[in-house]
Amino acid sequence: MSQINYYTEEGLQKLKDELYDMKTVQRPAISEQIAEARDKGDLSENAEYDAAKEAQGLLEMKIAKLEGIIANARVIDETHIDNSKVFILSNVKIKNVANGMEMQYTLVAENEADIKQRKISIDSPIGKGLLGKKVGDIADVQTPGGIVKFEIIEISR
Repeated sequence: MSQINYYTEEGLQKLKDELYDMKTVQRPAISEQIAEARDKGDLSENAEYDAAKEAQGLLEMKIAKLEGIIANARVIDETHIDNSKVFILSNVKIKNVANGMEMQYTLVAENEADIKQRKISIDSPIGKGLLGKKVGDIADVQTPGGIVKFEIIEISR
């Protein structure tokens, strides 16, 4: 059974664009490399041919995986999300209880996570710890250095 993943419209479109690139740009380029290597003669000792065939296999595996992800993707309707608790697409302002440092993150699907844009995965330790919490709750987040406590200060869209 395949796992259903939730995405923003933007995130799902990014996956579709990546799949389109693999099928229309990368796949023909690899086919061309295979044809060129085949033209060079004996395939049993042709490292170029072997490398191109391996690249083709890896690309086809990536395409199949991405097609599966897209087939099981669901777009999140942001208008029906409850702001009283932390869910996917929540903007959450948290405070590290130990040192008082405040941070703000948006919880997103695994494939949309980008720490530079302050988007963290709901499957990350912090994401898992924050899910379902309300303003004022303390989230215990398991890190390699031990449990870190974060207080939920604000939840918004």
